[in-house]
Amino acid sequence: MENTLLNARAILPTYDRDRLAARIVHLGFGAFHRAHQAVYADILAAEHGSDWGYCEINLIGGEQQIADIRRQDNLYTVAEMSADAWRARVVGVVKSALHAQVDGPEAVFAALCQPQVEIVSLTITEKGYCHSPATGELVMDNPLIAADLAHPHQPSSAVGVIVEALARRKAAGLKGFSVMSCDNMPENGHVARNVVTAYARAIDAQLAAWIEAHVTFPSTMVDRIVPAVTPQTLDKIAELTGVRDPAGVACEPFRQWVIEDNFVAGRPAWEKAGAQLVRDVVPFEEMKLRMLNGSHSFLAYLGYLAGYEHINDCMGDDHYRRAARLLMLNEQAPTLSVQGVDLACYADLLIERYSNPALRHRTWQIAMDGSQKLPQRWLDSIRWHRANGSRHDLLTLGVAGWMRYVSGVDDAGNAIDVCDPLLATIQQAVSTSENGEARVKALLGLTAIFGDDLAAAPEFVADVTAAFTRLSSQAPETP
Repeated sequence: MENTLLNARAILPTYDRDRLAARIVHLGFGAFHRAHQAVYADILAAEHGSDWGYCEINLIGGEQQIADIRRQDNLYTVAEMSADAWRARVVGVVKSALHAQVDGPEAVFAALCQPQVEIVSLTITEKGYCHSPATGELVMDNPLIAADLAHPHQPSSAVGVIVEALARRKAAGLKGFSVMSCDNMPENGHVARNVVTAYARAIDAQLAAWIEAHVTFPSTMVDRIVPAVTPQTLDKIAELTGVRDPAGVACEPFRQWVIEDNFVAGRPAWEKAGAQLVRDVVPFEEMKLRMLNGSHSFLAYLGYLAGYEHINDCMGDDHYRRAARLLMLNEQAPTLSVQGVDLACYADLLIERYSNPALRHRTWQIAMDGSQKLPQRWLDSIRWHRANGSRHDLLTLGVAGWMRYVSGVDDAGNAIDVCDPLLATIQQAVSTSENGEARVKALLGLTAIFGDDLAAAPEFVADVTAAFTRLSSQAPETP
């Protein structure tokens, strides 16, 4: 690929790639990681002489992604999409790429047990942590976790793989590493610590104690809108670079990364590439999860039901545009603890980003895995309002919209392809309840999502039921 890019209209990796060492092993070589964390490393290598490279690993799925990047010298393209122009960058910081089911687990453990590895980072989505979003605890009877606990030296989950790698490093006298979650969860580092240490305790108490002493779990807040790749995306990248790049991704120009500076070994100088290194990420996480991700989910469910395929389509409707901003400022902003941020300006920036006509971010994509997203995006805020005696009508409407969505039929009578790790449980609740109050009660009864408190609050149940009934009787074009 390198030789064919000489005339490309793109920023190319002119640094010496042989100098890079795979000091970060990343689990989850998906579109977001390629467009976010790897870009920071590429900027550091290009502009600051950094030698931090990546070993990329997919554990389950994504075989084609690994095969694609291997065929092109571990290079791939990131295109930034704006209304006026597309700009491309060829990222060169990937040193190697592996797939556990193709290359075998021993190749994965060999990479994780290299002495130079100082960070293992993750973008495995919320469901990859095999935890209960309502409690934050590891779900021991999750099929992946149960199988790994039965065969701990042959794990397939990210949690099991990390613990086995740390067990091998301990046995070999190697240092621990930092486990850095880059997934959209509140206190994602705490979630990672909880599931890793709980799993380790279940197999070896001494190993769990060693992990607690020799491994850190920094939290992070990541932000960049990265729509799913389409054939049209790849056509545009080929136009920019002159190369058909199946591993290419496209994203918005905006990017943000807030990182808890809590690393047991070394770390790159991410701040030189624009990241913020802080003592406490939680206020920034809450701001992003509730204002950005919360409004994104709101638009995704209600917009999809109304026939809007993309978020920017929703922004073309004044009702949705106004509702999203009101949700951010009237119902999410009051729940936040972040200091020194103009939240009105932040909300306006988000609306501007959502309106980018080049992004084409599908509402269906954002609507995926709602059971894992609702607790941190909406339900924590709803609990805050209930404790403070304040209204949360739009958050309630969002919950009702999710219930309509997972019921499986849109306003035009078309079946919805609902994707969720709790799909079987959700479908059971839907199929055994009548549409209306019974449906609301059945879905609120899913304690893995809603906990025990919300279903036991009569006024909340009544409000959700009223919103659900309203959505069921008219198209949600005026949220």
